[in-house]
Amino acid sequence: MVDEIEDDGAPGWDAIDAALKTVYPTQAPQHYGPVLRSLLGGEDPLDGISAYWNDAPLPHWHFVSYGFSELYEKESDDPATSGYGFELSFRVAAAAGSEPPAWAMNFLQNLARYVFANGKVFQQGHYLNAGGPIAADTDTLLRHIAFMRDPQLPPRETPNGSLEFLQVIGLTDDEMDAVKRWSTTGVLETLLPKMPLWITDIARGSLLDDPALAAAVAEGAAREGSQTAYLFLEKLGWSVQREGAGQQLTMTLGARQVESLLALLPARLLFGQPLTLVSNDSQITLSPAAVNALLVDDEALDCQLSPATVQALVATVMPRRGTYAIPGWPALQVVVEPSELRDAKGNMVEVVG
Repeated sequence: MVDEIEDDGAPGWDAIDAALKTVYPTQAPQHYGPVLRSLLGGEDPLDGISAYWNDAPLPHWHFVSYGFSELYEKESDDPATSGYGFELSFRVAAAAGSEPPAWAMNFLQNLARYVFANGKVFQQGHYLNAGGPIAADTDTLLRHIAFMRDPQLPPRETPNGSLEFLQVIGLTDDEMDAVKRWSTTGVLETLLPKMPLWITDIARGSLLDDPALAAAVAEGAAREGSQTAYLFLEKLGWSVQREGAGQQLTMTLGARQVESLLALLPARLLFGQPLTLVSNDSQITLSPAAVNALLVDDEALDCQLSPATVQALVATVMPRRGTYAIPGWPALQVVVEPSELRDAKGNMVEVVG
């Protein structure tokens, strides 16, 4: 459904339009209004999405949302920020003469449902597993997204407070792994020469197939470590038992995510930063320390690891079923159990490990 853009009594809306006028001074956008407005998961929760055609540096549609910020009256208690403090933009590669792809607008609406239902705010550098291809019913390799400030739309003050334009950027599995091992900003700025303006092209393969780019990303991670402070695991458990005068920690992991943990552990702890493992019902903080130690407080566990133990853990634990004693620290053992992969309907499709 295409609607006329409403701007009477909408100072926040006017501010977004004014920002876009600086990039597209003579172009009238194609604007898509809501079919059915719902704040909690119904169809089209956003007030609207505008699509602008852009020929440079590659032909693409440039989408911008209306609805995460306060478009009309000021309602939130924070006078400095308009609503959630952002609107989303999304640049999608397209052939000249094509219509704005519906999947891209549906994807933005799905992100709005996520925010409105959970109250979780996206910020510069955040990333998200899309849970499947970002373009539904396609075989695109882009299954993750990251958020960076739109390079053509700087933050803006509005009568309802400030907002920034966060651009949604599609990424492949290995590109997302690189983000976790390093940082969103580091990886995306490295990929920028091959992904100008961070345009999302659902037909592309991994940019890290380029040996020079892969080497540059690896060098950045080796130089700076990882900015990923939390790792969500589908299977995580721990127990601490008394062993004579000391304690014995057993940490249980699912095989499918062991490789991610082993990649992140030295990239955090050997750079002096902790890594917190989180599941639906458990949490463990792995912290850097000069001497190994276990700190248990009620349901919280802080496992402090020396550099030598970090390296021993990475060299010993494998992404397959087994119980692994860590050389040099008998107080720690890691149990790896098979992970079950399920499809969207909850049916088991594969056992890993």
